[in-house]
Amino acid sequence: MYNYVTDKEFLSRVRKLCSEIMQDFCRRLKEDYDIGAVFYLVGSGARNLITQNASLPIDLDYNLEIVKCDDFEDCRTLKECARKSLNKVLRKYGLRDCEDSTSSLTTGKIHFVKGNPTEFSMDVCIVCRDTEEHFHRLIHQKTGFTYWDRYYWNEAPHSARVQEKAKYIKKKGKWELVRKQ
Repeated sequence: MYNYVTDKEFLSRVRKLCSEIMQDFCRRLKEDYDIGAVFYLVGSGARNLITQNASLPIDLDYNLEIVKCDDFEDCRTLKECARKSLNKVLRKYGLRDCEDSTSSLTTGKIHFVKGNPTEFSMDVCIVCRDTEEHFHRLIHQKTGFTYWDRYYWNEAPHSARVQEKAKYIKKKGKWELVRKQ
């Protein structure tokens, strides 16, 4: 059964560490590959609605929005640069390399030595915006043979002005209704 994570101190520590990792990640991308990116927490973590199934690990979802790079169409190189940069940062924190899934880079399980022992991980989705503010996710379609793998941008449905929509719902006092649903 899923329950909301209520340990505010633990969640604060998780967000702080993940934010530090993401800041270092953006800095490494810029220094090593001249790729400009910003990150932000999305999903349940951004809405303070993190749930946990019994004592299983939790995860935080981040968007890594690419705002500057030499070639937005070279998705394979972009994903590879991101993977290498994130791995450098993870090693700096004594963590193992990330996994490259279809639509994200996923860290291994992380836990704190002191305090709440709950494990957590990060899923980082690489995104960009088009001129009409629609989000596109970088997809790595695996074939079993690396040479034949496909990399491409996939438009996220209903993604235009998503932050603006959330602010409107909060302004109208309906955020609790969203939480309950």
